Amino acid sequence: MAVCCDLEVDVNGEETFLLDKETICLFSARLSRLFGKSTSAKRNKVIFHDFPGGAGNFELISRFCYNNGKIDINPSNISSLYSAAQFMEMNDSVSGNCNLLGAIEKSIEKIGDWTWSDLLVALKHCQDLQQVATSSGVLERCLDSLVGRLVTNNEASPCASTSSPDSPRFRQSCDTKSAENSKHGFSRAAWWFEDLSVLNPNMIEMLIKSMVSKKVDNVIIGRFLVYYQKSKFYIASSDEKHKVLEIVIDMLHILDPNSISCRSLFGILRVMLNLNISKSSRSKLESMIGSQLDQATLDNLLIPSPHGTSYLYDVNLVLKFLKAFLRGDRQLSPIRTKKVGTLIDLYIAEVAPDPCLKPSKFLALITALPDSARDSCDELYHAIDIYLEVHAGLSEDEKMKICCAPNYEKLSTEACIHLSQNAKFRSKSVVQALTSRLKGTNYSENKGKAKKDEAGEQAVVYTGKLEISADNEKLREHLQGMQCRVMELEEVCKKMQTQMAKFMKSKAAAANATPRLMPRFCS
Repeated sequence: MAVCCDLEVDVNGEETFLLDKETICLFSARLSRLFGKSTSAKRNKVIFHDFPGGAGNFELISRFCYNNGKIDINPSNISSLYSAAQFMEMNDSVSGNCNLLGAIEKSIEKIGDWTWSDLLVALKHCQDLQQVATSSGVLERCLDSLVGRLVTNNEASPCASTSSPDSPRFRQSCDTKSAENSKHGFSRAAWWFEDLSVLNPNMIEMLIKSMVSKKVDNVIIGRFLVYYQKSKFYIASSDEKHKVLEIVIDMLHILDPNSISCRSLFGILRVMLNLNISKSSRSKLESMIGSQLDQATLDNLLIPSPHGTSYLYDVNLVLKFLKAFLRGDRQLSPIRTKKVGTLIDLYIAEVAPDPCLKPSKFLALITALPDSARDSCDELYHAIDIYLEVHAGLSEDEKMKICCAPNYEKLSTEACIHLSQNAKFRSKSVVQALTSRLKGTNYSENKGKAKKDEAGEQAVVYTGKLEISADNEKLREHLQGMQCRVMELEEVCKKMQTQMAKFMKSKAAAANATPRLMPRFCS
């Protein structure tokens, strides 16, 4: 039987279809209204510039029309059919015996009965038509059904959520339940990782938010996000990597802070350093790392400086971690704070030999933590000693500020002996500062204490004394040696004052007595 082709349809410039106008208009209210009751034998042409799904989707609709309103609605075409049916206004037909939109809506209501594979297929197709899939309810129902199965089957949290996902105990706990592991050897809790890693970042964002709202174990979600980032980076373009990483970081940030290990966060950080991601996502990652800084290692912190800078390590980044740690740990847990103090002292010792590290950055590092973070200041003192040796050209003011940073009361006996013999700590300003620091007074309060003799010469009188236990005479001698020059000035000043007083008395008596030789000022 001959088929009439009196309608030409150009779909988005992709392909042109020759169709029977009467057949198509029978099911499409849009085309039926367009042509009305026209009986012209002339071939009509319609151009669609924004047909949803393009030529492939229009062909699907054409087959539905030519098959007298019969079509298999399944997970692979439900979103496409819905978008096309809406566009063509196929909610009612001229014959009144077919309502494609109504049939699709009935199928959407049965999504809860679909298999896991059906849900995945539908989600993949929803990615291309996300706006339509959202408006139709297909996407929401698929996500709800998929996440609901993870929750009800308890397959998302077979392991204790308090364990670190990277700890041996966590892995062992999961591995003991791996009878149903997937082909890649993931634990039962992670069997779905590979299935969902095919989704695009926007879909992953919706998925994770749905999982969080359904109370899926945050540890498992964190593990999935790390897996997703790694799996996507193998084939993603540079722009896609930006999007993937930003979504992963943003989604990790809404999870429980302890749901992802510090090691994993540093792994993401090293990837981030090579990408120019948004400032917001960068700040979120820095904040997450800072909140777990007590779990970091020295190797984690030794991050090379940004390209174009002269210093070796990215000190600014570590300072941001410290700021986030102190801001987040409002209770300042002594154990956590002291662990960070030990870690930062090791870091300071590593960066101190860097000749390009500015005094202001070094000072910011050594003063960032409160005094309670250190039981001993030996490591900090030795790092300062190295820094002063490498940076011999520092001004007196810079030296003074750096040397005043440690609490010298927390130095060991050996460190105190070393300090007493350390020539780098013997300038006048530094000695005065150290004396005041040991005494517990303010350097600025003692700085101006001076007296002048008649000739106008100034001698600074230092009131601070080194207070060391009396049962360690050897240590006392070493520390007193550090002050010898200051003490000499003090003694000379006292002698001059005594001799001046005698001279003034003698001068007053000479007015009423026989002149005699003037006494010597100094013996």
